[in-house]
Amino acid sequence: MKPVLALVGRPNVGKSTLFNRLTRSRDALVADFAGLTRDRHYGQGRLGRRDFIVIDTGGFEPDASSGIYKEMAKQTRQAVAEADVVIFVVDARAGLSAQDHDIAIYLRRIGKPCLLVANKAEGMREGAQLSEFYELGMGEVQAVSAAHGQGVRSMLESALETLHLSDDDEKEIENPDVIRLAVAGRPNAGKSTLINCWLGEERLVAFDMPGTTRDAIRVPFERNGQKFELIDTAGLRRKGKVFEAIEKFSVVKTLQAIESANVVLLLIDAEQGVTDQDAHIAGFVLDSGRAVVLAVNKWDALDEYHRELVQRSIETRLAFLKFAHLHFISARKRQGLGPLWASIVQAHKAANCKMSTPLLTRILLESVQFQTPKKSGMFRPKLRYAHQGGMNPPVIVIHGNSLEHVSDAYKRFLEGRFRKAFDLVGTPLRIELKTSHNPYAERESV
Repeated sequence: MKPVLALVGRPNVGKSTLFNRLTRSRDALVADFAGLTRDRHYGQGRLGRRDFIVIDTGGFEPDASSGIYKEMAKQTRQAVAEADVVIFVVDARAGLSAQDHDIAIYLRRIGKPCLLVANKAEGMREGAQLSEFYELGMGEVQAVSAAHGQGVRSMLESALETLHLSDDDEKEIENPDVIRLAVAGRPNAGKSTLINCWLGEERLVAFDMPGTTRDAIRVPFERNGQKFELIDTAGLRRKGKVFEAIEKFSVVKTLQAIESANVVLLLIDAEQGVTDQDAHIAGFVLDSGRAVVLAVNKWDALDEYHRELVQRSIETRLAFLKFAHLHFISARKRQGLGPLWASIVQAHKAANCKMSTPLLTRILLESVQFQTPKKSGMFRPKLRYAHQGGMNPPVIVIHGNSLEHVSDAYKRFLEGRFRKAFDLVGTPLRIELKTSHNPYAERESV
């Protein structure tokens, strides 16, 4: 499982700026006034070969008893409960405050691994100007500047070292004979009902109320000699619709379950249709590089007119998952479940497909001969050879000259040719372009 880091501190100390720096994004809103962040925000980060999840929180007032500050404090406590390491952020320029003391008392009582980070410390001497923060009793003070990136890498290394993770700990011990299948979707889409139907028993609580499942439940299963590990995830709903702290706790578990799966079955509620949240979940699965199968549940409850509407909405709103098999099922009535298994096995096989360099290069050259990439200014990209750069998802690395001028449309064309040649159904395919550099370029410029 990926380690989880929670950013905690009083308002306006730069937690969201640090969040954006760690996730290399602009997902968290940043402005120079207190209280902008109120809800929890999840993001993905990476340091070298180590992946992690970051949680941004609002300003923390442990003793808040009413109003929005009480709700924000509840959010932060939940983030601390989810975290493996807490990063306590203070303001190096504003100095120590009474609120910092209150937060430190709370974090010491919780007893989780904690790292004290003094933000906005650009140009400061660590010894003299940061010495007052040692009063908090949180150990060594790490000086960083989230806005300029100073000290962030060493701070992150310290946070991950706190977990004492070895390379073996970071990677789950995988049995190549077992396919880990995560069933994901919005609340009340019928995920638990589907797994109970497969198992032939009421193994999971299934109830006609959103949010029944609160954690990622793993169940071993075997079908036709193939071993599976079924993972029932909590439904991911839109932030504004998530109220209970327990349900919010399940979000990070769901994200980790999707990351650790080999194949994700994205379940859509036919009665609700394809919503923005379905598209968000599908986007996360795609970004994670997981193989995916689409299934529309409760299909028996719709008439022909509404079935056509759902099919059209899938074609438009989930167009980026055209490579995935689509099934229409009814978990309650056990309809359409047989072909679903064939697609799951096929998606797993495609995600772990081995592609030889000679065959990849031949397909590449045939594609270029069929359709040459467009000329860009004085340059026309020259694609020379290709090889496989990874599996699950498959990665194809193409080498040549002036490849920075290859258009996205031409990359999609190549992707289609490779998919057809290797029958890559149900898995994302990533194409990386690497341009060869002229070793005599510097001599010519002299």
